[in-house]
Amino acid sequence: MDISEILSTKFTEFDIGTPLSKVTGAFENQELDAVVVTDGDEYRGVVSRRQVASSSNQPSAKVGSQVQHVPTVERTEDVREVARLMIGSDAKTLPVLDDDRVVGVVTGDAVLDAVRPFLDAVTVEDAYTAELINATPDTTMGQALNMLRDAGIAHLPVVGGGDLVGMLSLYDVIEFTTRGGSKSQGGSSSDFGGRGGGGQNRGGFGAREGDADRMLDLPVRNLMSDAVATVERSAPLDEVVETMFEREISSLVVTADGTNEPMGIITKTDVIEALTWERDDRNAVQVFGLDLLEGMDYDDVAALIERTTSKYGEMSVIKTSIQLQEHKEQSRGVPLVLARIRLVTDRGYFTADGEGYGAPHALRLATNAVERQLLKGKTYGKSKKHSDADEQARLYGWWLGG
Repeated sequence: MDISEILSTKFTEFDIGTPLSKVTGAFENQELDAVVVTDGDEYRGVVSRRQVASSSNQPSAKVGSQVQHVPTVERTEDVREVARLMIGSDAKTLPVLDDDRVVGVVTGDAVLDAVRPFLDAVTVEDAYTAELINATPDTTMGQALNMLRDAGIAHLPVVGGGDLVGMLSLYDVIEFTTRGGSKSQGGSSSDFGGRGGGGQNRGGFGAREGDADRMLDLPVRNLMSDAVATVERSAPLDEVVETMFEREISSLVVTADGTNEPMGIITKTDVIEALTWERDDRNAVQVFGLDLLEGMDYDDVAALIERTTSKYGEMSVIKTSIQLQEHKEQSRGVPLVLARIRLVTDRGYFTADGEGYGAPHALRLATNAVERQLLKGKTYGKSKKHSDADEQARLYGWWLGG
């Protein structure tokens, strides 16, 4: 199945010199995940909602300073390969090019909608993140903001007395602290990315004026959404996606069957990642942009990952995703390359970037960064289990024409 029928020819585009404040205004459209950035007729990259929300740049900065270099695809690209590219690059909107011109975009939501009928083969149990990063009602806004940014998530469940009592959104915290707390919004519902959850109903606290320090000291109960969507571990993924679309949310809190006890998170990212699973371990290391690695081949990269991870005892590596992206900047004819590694293990998942002149240099820097995280034990969530052979056969039968 290719993306020709699910790509959208409607996308928001900005020139590289556009003020970032104007781009920020475009994201008031809650359905917009990312914008395309061009330099005249030349495609330069994308800027996502999350980048804008997390940016410390002044509004007068140009959008070109925030450009993210994500993979581009063609109309005939396979849907499963697009899912892999999205996971590998941590981007949920990919530009579709024809003769080096942007003719549309393909989004994570479009991919999920296309594969939804085939997702009844896998349950939440197989795909969810079992480690729940959460706040309490008394957690301050400042503490919550640090938790969101450190963990790389967009939504933070709020748990009190062992029960799920609310949801906090990264975007609402940032808007609250940067705009003087004059709005009452909680649980922004349309965000795709991040391993968090969101509820559509908004919490309310009324206008609160004051300086940034005072606002960051407020407890999260003042901003969180009281309505939180949950799902039991036994639910099939097609029902999860249907609920997300119906309620316009990006993730659900996973509870133990028959209880309100929060056990973890299931996100749109988790569901898309399930599409990238292999039925065997032949491609346990996925490399996107391997052609950039002059002097190295796939076996060399796999061996590098093996050497790095074998130092840490009984840790089992489930999947490694490596994304290589070439920039236009060069030094002595060698291009600047970004290497992004995402390592999924039974001890958690780790992610790190490295940027250097030449892909081998960038890959070594990224590997060193991952190793530092392994040494510190810094994880971003518990790894997922793979579904059993029968479930995977059902899931992949349609990909393979079965």
